[in-house]
This record gives sequence, C-alpha cells and structure tokens, in this order.
Amino acid sequence: MGVFVFLPLVLPLTAWPIARLAEQHLHPRTATRLLTGVAAVMAACSTLCLALVMVVGTAQLPGNPLPDGWSDPEVRAAVPYDEVAGKAAIPALLAVLVVCGRTWWRHARVRRRAHRALAGLRNTEVAVLPDGAPYAYALPGGGRRDRVVVTTGLLECLEPAERRALFAHERAHLSARHHRFLLTVRLAAQANPFLRPLRTAVSYTTERWADEDAARTVGSRRAVARAIGKAALVSRGAPSATPAGLAAAGPVPRRVAALLGPAPAVRTWPSLFTAVGVAAWGAATGAVVSAMSSANSAVTMVLILHAATPL
Repeated sequence: MGVFVFLPLVLPLTAWPIARLAEQHLHPRTATRLLTGVAAVMAACSTLCLALVMVVGTAQLPGNPLPDGWSDPEVRAAVPYDEVAGKAAIPALLAVLVVCGRTWWRHARVRRRAHRALAGLRNTEVAVLPDGAPYAYALPGGGRRDRVVVTTGLLECLEPAERRALFAHERAHLSARHHRFLLTVRLAAQANPFLRPLRTAVSYTTERWADEDAARTVGSRRAVARAIGKAALVSRGAPSATPAGLAAAGPVPRRVAALLGPAPAVRTWPSLFTAVGVAAWGAATGAVVSAMSSANSAVTMVLILHAATPL
C-alpha cells in the first residue's frame, strides 16, 4: 500500500477552493450536489483507509482477537510507520464511529420529538403554532408527513406576499430533501475534519437553493428577499433543536444581495477555463484519486492478509 493508504486522509484539502468558489459562481443546486458528493466520497475513502491502518495496529496489540499471521512483518511493512500509525488509527477510528453514530442518533431523536410535539395539531402540510416567538422551519417526515412549522408570532410580522415566500422557501427545503444533503456533509466533516469547509458551504447553498425555488414559485425575487430580511430581523431561532439545522437563517445579507441581483445561470458543470471550473475539476480529481487509493489499499491489504493467514 505504501503512502497511498494515507492519501485519502489529506486529499480533502483539494476541495477547499471549490468550497469557497461554488457559493459565488455556481447555481446553488449544482453547488450543493457537487459539494455533497465530493464530501461523501472523500469521507468514505478516508474512513476506509483509517480502518485498514487500524487492522495493522490492532494486530500488534497483545491478546488481540485477530489471526496471528496478521502481525507478520510483511503485513506491517504494508503501512509506513506501522508501529505509530497503526496504533494511532485505533482511537481515531473509534472516535469517528462514536461521533458519527451520535450525530445520526441525535438527528433521528430530534425528528421524532418534533413530530410528537405536533401530534395534537391537525395533520396538514403547514403547522401553525400559537407561539409569540417568531420562527419557522421545515420538518421532514417522508412523503405525507413532511410539514412546514411556523409560529403565529412570525406570521404577524409578514405581509401576505412575504408569507407566501416563506412557505415556498420551506417547501423547497422539503421537496429537494435538503436535510439529507446537510446530514451527509455533517457526517462527512466529522469523519474527516478537513471537510468542514464543505459543510459550511452546503449550509449556505441549500438556503440559496430554497431561495431561488421560492422566488420562481412566487414570481418575485424581491418578495423573497424582503421575507428573508424581515424574518431574520425578528426571529430569535427555534426554542429547541430542529432537524439538520434547517431553521438556521444562514448569511442573510449575502442571500438578500443575491436575490436582489439576477437569477444564477443553470449549468450542470462549470467551464474549465474559469477559476471555479479549475477548482471543480481539482475537487473531482481529488475525489477520484481518493477512491482509487482507498480501493488499491483495500485490495492490497486483503491479498496480504489472505497470504499471511495460515490455512
């Protein structure tokens, strides 16, 4: 395997330029899908390689349950600095599994609690809470259980056109399943901290995606901009946790400025002869190299372990 086993751990650095440029130059839908896909691939590859290194480290521990042949010198030689890297990979992988598992469990728990809190209300697409605190969020539930939650406090602060924009924005979150993108990049960033810039970027691009869909639905970009600005001024956020951070307002001034400008061009892939194109191809190349390195390392490790295991 050589140093190739370590490449997926650092290749997420190649995605940093596109994390910044995608927000500014790509359509929010394209940016969200690109960044989420890159983050998911790189996180999976880095976790796989961490597991491969951990096998070498675990085989060195006294009383380990692995076959004795897995601690042979030829197995350890497959990983550079095997004594240090192998043992360091054990707590690192355990930390990744614990943090990601806890995040997944908390996400499911928050969704269950949110749905239970609305159990006493009519089963309609929009749930209006008699609460003076102004806030709103999209609550995914799968199909007919998707609901937009809004308080009377926020509705009283908005004009009719702004209310339509608010509902269109939250419905866009649900129809595009933005919570899945947000949860994916959140787990990816916890699996590999180098992917945190992509998580921040996707948090913004999903909001911009919903903004653009809402503007197309209501037919007025200014109405959506006014609704976002006014809601941000009066809102103090939901009093309890909401799924995948969908209630977060995001960088409101940037969103409003984008809505007051022309609609972004819809392109499936940026031109190579632009800065964002070079960054996109760099991130895509990094993801491909990461996948190839992890696959090569996995196949090599399986062959070595098979040869080292006595029949």
